[in-house]
Amino acid sequence: MLADKKLKAFVPTLNPEKARSFYKDILGLKLLSEDKYALEFDANGTHLRVTTVREFQPFPFTVLGWDVDNIAALIKLLNDKGINCEKYEFLDQDNSGVWTAPGGSKVAWFKDPDGNLLSLTE
Repeated sequence: MLADKKLKAFVPTLNPEKARSFYKDILGLKLLSEDKYALEFDANGTHLRVTTVREFQPFPFTVLGWDVDNIAALIKLLNDKGINCEKYEFLDQDNSGVWTAPGGSKVAWFKDPDGNLLSLTE
């Protein structure tokens, strides 16, 4: 029923100004529209709607993630912009925050200004 339809992703924000700067200026997503209800970005063909909410408690799990070709290079770019990866005691991560999954995938997590957990996977 929906297999041939485009997916739209949603993430909440308490502060649309900070969210706009993060998703547009730091992550480099193209801002498509903005109103008092939400910001909408183009995330490589998927629309990401950053919805303004009055109350919000971030989830302790990943809400958005990207498949990347070179996780180390992207982490360096994030670090250069003041964004550091999360480190977890229960995972064996390298100094930059990369965990190598049993299947060989490399994964790192970072947060947006609202505390939404985002990930990179190589």
